[in-house]
Amino acid sequence: MRLYHGSNVEVRKPSLRLGRKKTDFGKGFYTTTNAEQAEHWTSIKMDRAKTGKRTVSVFEIDDALLTNPDIKIREFNGPDEAWLNFVVDSRKGVEHDYDLVFGPVANDKVFTVVNLYESGVLDAQAAIAELKAYKTYNQLSFHTQNVIKTLRFVESYQVVER
Repeated sequence: MRLYHGSNVEVRKPSLRLGRKKTDFGKGFYTTTNAEQAEHWTSIKMDRAKTGKRTVSVFEIDDALLTNPDIKIREFNGPDEAWLNFVVDSRKGVEHDYDLVFGPVANDKVFTVVNLYESGVLDAQAAIAELKAYKTYNQLSFHTQNVIKTLRFVESYQVVER
């Protein structure tokens, strides 16, 4: 499987220590199967860092990793109540013990809905109905050294501003 990571620098050797704790799936190294999504993230990383170049690092993993019984995986097939609660908990800093987490990414529009749910403005059913109206991309986050070492760097490329 080919995976993409958007940043302000090339990442040849992913590290868990650099990840932010209060994110969609908790502290980890985040990738996506969608190059366009990774390219979008390069802008976000550049805005935060104020330095570097919009860079997508490309990795591969063996598909067998996702069916390995020794790897603890949490998979969400879409924005549902379990995903919504997992994201809210992770953003509050609640830790989990998964090696990998796979599911939708909370983009700007989705982030707003998650915030409305978290603050009690929307209940779970209303939030999920709203979330299903948006196009979502996926993310695969690596949370343990055991799985992050399975990422094989392929190449990187610079994203040109449009």
